[in-house]
Amino acid sequence: MTTARDIMHPGAHWITKSDTLQHAAQLMRELNVGALPVGDETHNERLCGIITDRDIVVKCVAEGRDAASCKAADVIEGTPRWIAADADIEDVLHEMESHRIRRLPVIDNKRMVGMISEADLARHLPDNQLAEFAGHIYSPAPAQR
Repeated sequence: MTTARDIMHPGAHWITKSDTLQHAAQLMRELNVGALPVGDETHNERLCGIITDRDIVVKCVAEGRDAASCKAADVIEGTPRWIAADADIEDVLHEMESHRIRRLPVIDNKRMVGMISEADLARHLPDNQLAEFAGHIYSPAPAQR
């Protein structure tokens, strides 16, 4: 059985809700990543959300806001999704597909131990399974009734 731990990118650099988007962007550049987990500094790195490079561009820069003063808390939304380190790859795919997310934090003993991205899936999934995943993620969202 392939697990989340088997395919994840180990480790993760956190930012806090009070960190600026400029700091987040600089850290993303330094680490060569497109997303960072956001933790709540008062709850010992409790996962509050994930900030992406796209969040910084769309929710800050495109609106004419200053990345040096805009905080991570200003742009994160919703409840963060995550997966247990011992979860089966099918559970990983289901979580990512059903919520249409491209990055998934991996948790073990209430601590984040890694992140699964599309690149990790591409390295570990057979072509047909990867194509099915991409179809779910990139197809237009169903119309709201």
